[in-house]
Amino acid sequence: MRSALLGLLASATLLLSGCGRHSKPADSATSLPVATVRVQTIDDQPRALTEEIVGTVRARTRATLEAKIAGRITELPVVLGQSLEAGDLVARLDVREIQARLDQARAVLEQARRDRDRFATLLRQQAVTQAEFDGVEARFRVAEAAVAEAETMLGYAEVRAPFDGVVTRKLADVGDLATPGRPLIELEDPNALRLEADVPEALISHVQPGAKLPVRIHAANAELEGVVAEMAPAADPNSRTFRVKLDLPGAPGLKPGLFGRVAVPVGETRAPRVPAQALVQRGQMEMVFVVADGRAQMRLVKSGKRLGEEVELVSGVRPGERVVVEGAGALMDGQPVEVR
Repeated sequence: MRSALLGLLASATLLLSGCGRHSKPADSATSLPVATVRVQTIDDQPRALTEEIVGTVRARTRATLEAKIAGRITELPVVLGQSLEAGDLVARLDVREIQARLDQARAVLEQARRDRDRFATLLRQQAVTQAEFDGVEARFRVAEAAVAEAETMLGYAEVRAPFDGVVTRKLADVGDLATPGRPLIELEDPNALRLEADVPEALISHVQPGAKLPVRIHAANAELEGVVAEMAPAADPNSRTFRVKLDLPGAPGLKPGLFGRVAVPVGETRAPRVPAQALVQRGQMEMVFVVADGRAQMRLVKSGKRLGEEVELVSGVRPGERVVVEGAGALMDGQPVEVR
């Protein structure tokens, strides 16, 4: 009996000892390492409040070329996209009837010149009257005018480029009948471009001639400064908008016909800004890290406009806070930091 009791006590001791070991909590927390970061104290900064108006890039100098006389096209030595210089041949017409008229006018002029010279000699010999000589002189001048007219009409048989430019449309070909009013080609100068936009009547008071407005051309990925060159004095009664034309500087990839936006200033607003690298994107969330009490605190934010290398923050931070601007991508909420 005594040995059984001792065995029971030993088993109970072992059981209590085992329970004591399992009830002790395990310490699995690990401390985060200290991260070295660079911070910037943010403050509200002013920004012009703008309304964006869509527009189209167009050539400042453009023309639709057509013939002044009717005639069959015998030559059209241009192709789409070809660069032309002022005076280059665009089209030549078959105008043999005008050439025949010129030959006839020249023959009449030659006869009128001989008659004038003969009557001048007779007038000096007092063989004809002054009135008779004046009649011959008048016929000579009429013949001269007829030759000049025929030569001018014959000159219209050649259509030439009025300025340096690029062929943007070709609307006729060899063998077609060219007539006044029928376009042959369209020519544009690609070196002088402008943005044409229709500004609503509610915003037109914020646009003045000579004003410099920011313009963005998306296809060319270009941020330009346009100068207001022309403004329509009256609104379109259908759309209630004013046509505004802004001269643009040259830029790579800038071509007529591209879509663009012009920012019309309508006021001013203030909001904090941070460098673009301070904004951390994780999934659908945008965040920044604020340093307080030696630790990084994660703040969910909503970004606004991007202005150069900075991003405007609409919500999530307050002016005066220190935001991590270098090393934010590797931080975790609550991680100790060392500011350098």
